[in-house]
Amino acid sequence: VALESTTISHGMPYPRNIEVANEVEAMVRSFGSVPATIAIIDGVVKIGLDEVDLVRLAKSTAIRKASIRDLAYVCANKLSAATTVASTMRIANMADISVFATGGIGGVHRGAEKSFDISADIIELGKTPVTVVCAGIKSILDIGKTLEMLETHGVPVLGYQAESFPAFFTNDSGFPSPLVVQSCSEVAAMMVSQRLLGLRSGIVLGVPNPRPAAME
Repeated sequence: VALESTTISHGMPYPRNIEVANEVEAMVRSFGSVPATIAIIDGVVKIGLDEVDLVRLAKSTAIRKASIRDLAYVCANKLSAATTVASTMRIANMADISVFATGGIGGVHRGAEKSFDISADIIELGKTPVTVVCAGIKSILDIGKTLEMLETHGVPVLGYQAESFPAFFTNDSGFPSPLVVQSCSEVAAMMVSQRLLGLRSGIVLGVPNPRPAAME
């Protein structure tokens, strides 16, 4: 199971970030899977980090944040960087990892009709066959427009046992889940069907937050 590293380097302060990183990896192992936290260390793409790498990501102020456009620059200059949802997807797919777990995905920012601020996550989801298990779309985004963009790019958006699509901190984004699944076996069957049909898009699986926050 692929895991991104931006949440370690840019998401939380030390030492909480390293604690969460270790907790997430332990949770993946508890279900019989192998965690593969992805990052770039001194220009080398690493899929699966040791404790030294994790601590460096958690403590260093010199860690960049690398999306798709930054990967070649970071590697060519032997820099260190944490990966975003988009770049983690791309690297995971290169290693034939088909499942990626993260917090929330990026999307269309509010006011994007003027700023054109749209996350690379959406573009990557449209062309990289990785299933992204998440707590939905980040609450600060324009969720309706994000769902529309995902549809435009042919990305199946599933709510796991959820009629309302989750929005990261809250379980009710105000928008229905485009598709609803009730079990992991349904998701697995859909992943197989995607491959058999030759579809190259990813899948978004929105799982409700077990401890949601209220949102007005």
